[in-house]
Amino acid sequence: MNIIDLSHELHEEMPVFPGTEKPIFKRANTIEADGFAEHIMNMYSHTGTHIDAPSHMLKEGKNLDDMDVSNFVGRAIIIDVKGLSKIDIDILKPYESKIKNSEFVILNTGHSKFWGHEEYFGGFPALTIDSAKWLCEMDLKGIGIDAISIDYMENPSFDVHHILMNKGLLIIENLTNLGEVGDNEFVLSVLPLKTKEADGSPVRAVAIKNI
Repeated sequence: MNIIDLSHELHEEMPVFPGTEKPIFKRANTIEADGFAEHIMNMYSHTGTHIDAPSHMLKEGKNLDDMDVSNFVGRAIIIDVKGLSKIDIDILKPYESKIKNSEFVILNTGHSKFWGHEEYFGGFPALTIDSAKWLCEMDLKGIGIDAISIDYMENPSFDVHHILMNKGLLIIENLTNLGEVGDNEFVLSVLPLKTKEADGSPVRAVAIKNI
C-alpha cells in the first residue's frame, strides 16, 4: 500500500485566504516546566488543506458533523488541467466514464507550486458554471483542487461553491503533491476534525494507492 500526503503543513507564516487571520500556535506547556509538552492552536476552520461543508455558504446546508464518516473517504480520479484558463465541460467529458466510477474528482491545476508566494492567489483555472452543474449530475461526494479556491478569486459571489454545495458536495481546497499520485484511480481520505456545527475543517488529505 502506497500513501501519498496531499496536505500542506500548518504553521504561523503559511498562506491563508485574503482577509483571514493566520493561525497561531502558542506553547502552553513544556517538558522542562510541566513534564509534558502542549500547544494552544488558534486558527480558522478553513485554514490550509481543508474541506468546506455546505453550511460554509448555505444557511440550511449540512455541517460536517451531520455527515457520516464514509463521506470523507472514497474512490478518486485526478484530472490534469494545468495550463488552462478555465475548466469547461469539454475538458471533463473525456473523463466521463472514470468520473462515473469515482466519488471524488480532483483538479490538478499545478498551482500548488506557488504555495507561499503571491502568485498562489490568482491565475489558476476554475470550474465554469456549466461544468460545475455537469459534475453535480454525477454521484459524487466531493470536488478538490490544488488552489486557494474552487472559484476564481475575481468572483465574489462564489457561484461554483454555491452550485456544488446545493448538491451537498464537499469542496476540498489547497491540496498539494497531486503530481505524485499519477493517472490511476486511488482512494482519497479527507477526514476532518469531529467538531460540533463544523462549516469546515483542516484535513490531513492522503491518497491511498495499490490496495
